[in-house]
Amino acid sequence: MPDDSDDLLDLEQLCARTGLSVRTVRFYTARNLVPPPLRRGRSGYYTRTHVARFELVQELQEHGFTLAAIERYVGALPDDAEPEDVALARTMLAPWQSDLPVDTSRAELEQRAGRSLSEEDVATLVALGVVRRRGARFLVARTQLGLGVRLLDLGFPREVAEAARAVYLEHGRQMADELRELITDRLAPRYGPDESERFGEVMERLKPLSVGGLVTAYEAAINRAARAVSDRS
Repeated sequence: MPDDSDDLLDLEQLCARTGLSVRTVRFYTARNLVPPPLRRGRSGYYTRTHVARFELVQELQEHGFTLAAIERYVGALPDDAEPEDVALARTMLAPWQSDLPVDTSRAELEQRAGRSLSEEDVATLVALGVVRRRGARFLVARTQLGLGVRLLDLGFPREVAEAARAVYLEHGRQMADELRELITDRLAPRYGPDESERFGEVMERLKPLSVGGLVTAYEAAINRAARAVSDRS
């Protein structure tokens, strides 16, 4: 986990920031849903990354996911994920999403795929975001696996999947930074200190609309690219 220790919070400050009780904070930490606090002598302190991960766990629980499902989801996040990366993962949790990755062996993965998978196939599915490696096992997005396998059958190349993934990561972080700046500078100041609950509701209702806008923009770009290829044929 990155050391963003310039803005450390003690346990009381963390609870005030996240709205969690001391008992809940310790429970999440004990279940390894969130890394333990940084130690400074006898005291423990929490960073912005801790806050982002606690908020992600809260979000997953609000969507009705079990603790086991939450463990699988947060376990797939890189240990060195920045607060912005964790916040982006939280933002992309649409209210209608209900399919968190399932843990499988290689044999179970092929059984779910309905055919054998070469190492190149698996690497392509990983680049597509359908499969995540977890040691010798795999986390699989069940509702997306069929789409990924069909792309394999159509000859979708691994290098294109990896290049597309790099685009998503680069522009996803840029989008998160720009949206955070927009919200901080232009939206949050419209709500006073006594309107934190109202502001929180605004953010919750804005999130699915933001995700929908992102999907619409992506679909439009893909359609333009498809038409351009068709016109050259």
